[in-house]
Amino acid sequence: YFSWEVLRFLLSNLRMWIEEYRFDGFRFDGVTSMLYHHHGIGTGFSGDYNEYFGLHVDEDALCYLTLANHMIHFLHPECITIAEDVSGMPALCRPVAEGGGGFDYRLAMAIPDKWIQIIKELKDEDWNMGNIVHTLTNRRYEEKYIAYAESHDQALVGDKTLAFRLMDAEMYTNMSVLSPLTPVIDRGIQLHKMIRLITHALGGESYLNFMGNEFGHPEWLDFPREGNNESYHYARRQFNLTEDDLLRYRFLNTFDKDMNKLEERFGWLASPPGYVSEKHESNKVIAFERAGLIFIFNFHPYQSYVDYRYKIILDSDAAEYGGHQRLNHSTEYFSSEYPHNYRPNSLMV
Repeated sequence: YFSWEVLRFLLSNLRMWIEEYRFDGFRFDGVTSMLYHHHGIGTGFSGDYNEYFGLHVDEDALCYLTLANHMIHFLHPECITIAEDVSGMPALCRPVAEGGGGFDYRLAMAIPDKWIQIIKELKDEDWNMGNIVHTLTNRRYEEKYIAYAESHDQALVGDKTLAFRLMDAEMYTNMSVLSPLTPVIDRGIQLHKMIRLITHALGGESYLNFMGNEFGHPEWLDFPREGNNESYHYARRQFNLTEDDLLRYRFLNTFDKDMNKLEERFGWLASPPGYVSEKHESNKVIAFERAGLIFIFNFHPYQSYVDYRYKIILDSDAAEYGGHQRLNHSTEYFSSEYPHNYRPNSLMV
């Protein structure tokens, strides 16, 4: 139960961080545990509205979150608030004036969990395209989500970064361009680019990058604490890795830069959600449209498809990203008037 004194303290605390310390917004941690008396423990959320409305909702906590968002946006419209909510509470990320909770964004927490799950548990030929698409698109309509491919739980001590889980020990021996491109490093680099791009383009209305994910940070980050004898050994970002032309990290970094520049040019994050026209399980191909662009991903471990036709503007297989240059960018690409998957035209295979 929140007394009015406690509410005044919490709200003034938020205002202090903005006005005294110049914070430009807040990520509210563990919002699911605040919204419900059961704190989300042992509870699955299927999307049924009975799960979100009833006596199990903590009305005092919901009132505080709504007041906090209203105050922040009323006094400082430039500030952004983000909810770490796994339950999918309806209207949590709609304005208070509409009867919503007032958050600007919700973290798409299922996405990084999905990538780790399939990398850990499945062989490449067993990846399920429909399941990947479902995870990337399963969000409340007109509530904005922040998509991310890797979470802080992976980048901090105790787990492995996405790159390290893909390439592991070979990152210490085979990331030099002077060493042979091994199957492990090749697979890791190509999947790292594809995972980031499809997450960026299909997974939300904003994109978040955790520590070193943009260039494949090989190790976790850790900060001085009693558990590591106050060591600074892992308390650093290894930016030097991207600046060495003899290391393959620069390919990942260059791809990340061009991926973000492309989004800046076409604005897919501010566009309506992507329209997925193909989830081909045997070909391992996902194709979708967003912001006037067509995205085609081939997750097949060994099969290439050379006859997709269109204009290529970002190709993860290009040489500057450590790819194999299997697509000819000077080729003219065409769609044809052949209806497929409820769309009037097709790219022919």
